[in-house]
Amino acid sequence: MPSFLFISLLLSFIHFSFSLPSIGVTYSTTTTTASPPPDKISATISTLKIPNVRLPDADPSLIKAFAFTNTSLFLSIPNPLLPAVAANRSLALRWLYRHVLPFYPRSKITLISVGNAVLDSVAEQDFTPYLLPAMRNLHLALHELGIKKIPVSTTFSFFSTITTAFPPSSAEFQQPAGDLIIKPLLQFLEETNSSFLINLYPYNLYRLNSEIPVGFALFQDYPFNFRDDLVTGVRYFNLFDMMADSVLTAMAVMGYESVPVIVAETGWPSGGGEAGEVEANEAYAEMYLKGLVRHLKSGVGTPLKKDGVAEVYVYELMDHEGGNNDNNKVTGRKWGILTENMTRKFNVEISSGVKNYGLMGIFLFLIAIFYAFP
Repeated sequence: MPSFLFISLLLSFIHFSFSLPSIGVTYSTTTTTASPPPDKISATISTLKIPNVRLPDADPSLIKAFAFTNTSLFLSIPNPLLPAVAANRSLALRWLYRHVLPFYPRSKITLISVGNAVLDSVAEQDFTPYLLPAMRNLHLALHELGIKKIPVSTTFSFFSTITTAFPPSSAEFQQPAGDLIIKPLLQFLEETNSSFLINLYPYNLYRLNSEIPVGFALFQDYPFNFRDDLVTGVRYFNLFDMMADSVLTAMAVMGYESVPVIVAETGWPSGGGEAGEVEANEAYAEMYLKGLVRHLKSGVGTPLKKDGVAEVYVYELMDHEGGNNDNNKVTGRKWGILTENMTRKFNVEISSGVKNYGLMGIFLFLIAIFYAFP
């Protein structure tokens, strides 16, 4: 009996060691200034011990630079290519022949997003009719090439996708996109063992709602720094969890609560932005990043999901002159964890330590086997 209990505890520890979300970073280039050489970017990522990198601009030379580094790469196909990829699988193959086949598996490509925040650009150009056909064509093209371990998805923005975060239990997908676009897409993700990708910025929600205390958005442990969902009775201690659970609730309403969620972008600007944007400062940015990393490494998940989100990507690696490639439509904001000359701005460890119990878990598993079979 004691040995059985011991083995059970070991196995539960092993499960815990592999259930923590991994933390990565986005690296995007800019057309206004020269980007650092790909080898320097790869070396910097390795030095910082960041295990996952999202590359919205999937430049082949940059993908090649990560060969044999064991850094997981999350690639993206830009929105303007969606109509062509949706119309012709041979064009999906052509993209893979340029961006994946020459480098995989030496470069550890683990995920491809077909488009980014397509619902945000509907007023300018509507890519939504091409979204799911493009995803299907890319998925089939990967299998045609014998590559079956790279899932395909697309990335949504919280504000153009979810109705509300207050309370999370009332959240749904915005209509008509929810039924017409997101529901069939969730079915595709479930069938192909892929993940739902969402850009999630507590900073932007805080800016839109004056009733949100800044400490609640920054993971600060202040007295009475919580919000209750009066429908479920769940208490929330940070805005990130409220937004994540809003996404999970909307997915559950459609019957797809088992699909993993990946936060493709999150962060807090350290400067720039519009006049009066005083919350965009280095002190708050460091508080947000430290709080986020601490929260994810704690393994507590979110109130509605013990495992929480599967992965989180911080936006972004470095500042650019004149501001970052800001997906939030405000120029001049500086989101980087590094300065323009690639020096560190914050004392925040975004490292593979989020899964630092892996080897210990394997070691304990071997001990468990030894005790189980004397």
